[in-house]
Amino acid sequence: MTSVFLTIDTELMWRHHAAGLGVDEIVRRSLEPAGVGIGWQLAQLRGHGLKACFFVDPMPGLVFGLDWLKRVVGAILEAGQEVQLHLHPNWTGAKAGDSGAAHAAFELIDYDFGAQYALIAGASDMLAAAGAPEPVAFRAGSYAASDDTLAALAELGFRYDSSHNGSEHPWPSAIGLPPARISPVEHHGVIEVPVTLIEDRAGHLRHFQICALSAAEMRAALDHARRQDHAAVTIVGHGFELANRAGTRPNAVHVRRFEELCRMLGDRRATMPTCHFADHPPLPLDRDDAPLGPSMLRTGLRQAEQLWSNLVEERAA
Repeated sequence: MTSVFLTIDTELMWRHHAAGLGVDEIVRRSLEPAGVGIGWQLAQLRGHGLKACFFVDPMPGLVFGLDWLKRVVGAILEAGQEVQLHLHPNWTGAKAGDSGAAHAAFELIDYDFGAQYALIAGASDMLAAAGAPEPVAFRAGSYAASDDTLAALAELGFRYDSSHNGSEHPWPSAIGLPPARISPVEHHGVIEVPVTLIEDRAGHLRHFQICALSAAEMRAALDHARRQDHAAVTIVGHGFELANRAGTRPNAVHVRRFEELCRMLGDRRATMPTCHFADHPPLPLDRDDAPLGPSMLRTGLRQAEQLWSNLVEERAA
């Protein structure tokens, strides 16, 4: 078995706050943009019988209150999916209505151990206040975690972290593991479940994110993991990324990728079951799994698809 963690980072988008939008519009464009946000994704997951982890960032609650947070946490739990903790610390210094003029440091690694501990503890309390079970897993915003982050998580009772992203190493993903590490490993008191990577060209790593890989690359990565008996595959999505950056219309390229991914995972459920972190699935911690190697054809086709996405699908309606 190869455990699959299909993870959806769920947050209010700073760019919409910086654009001066009101809170209702920030929430809509971040969580339910153009009809392809959290609600639509939950329906797709349900239709294919898949489990997903929604890493939810409660920090904008410091600025806008918790009503929006309670709604999204409730919807995720009601759909049978899990809520775990995500954190963008810049919201601690933000103010409503100032178009992003005030903010704290954006990356968690810019804080010392004590400050990280306090931020994670406070965010966990806010998530619980919104109705979520006590989190056991964490992902730092922008993958900006360090060994101090993992030590703080361990002291706070977290079992898993999923911030190590070798394609963003050593900054802002600063955990002390090799960039190509993709298999789970015990590190500083928690189980690190790295984001899965592929080599899209020789020596260059690209992470398994829905808006970063084509359907063909995702299929090849899943097949590679199964052939090589990988311990786990960790996939990243976002609540907002199936719409254009403005959040005003669907991005058809990204929507098709999500639909294809759900079909692929549904077809592979017997040998690659999707898991919740709260299930504590058995994870071998002694593997040295290697990313899928490069293919000029796969990469070239994706680059052409990305060009269409950027020039056509990303236009604001």
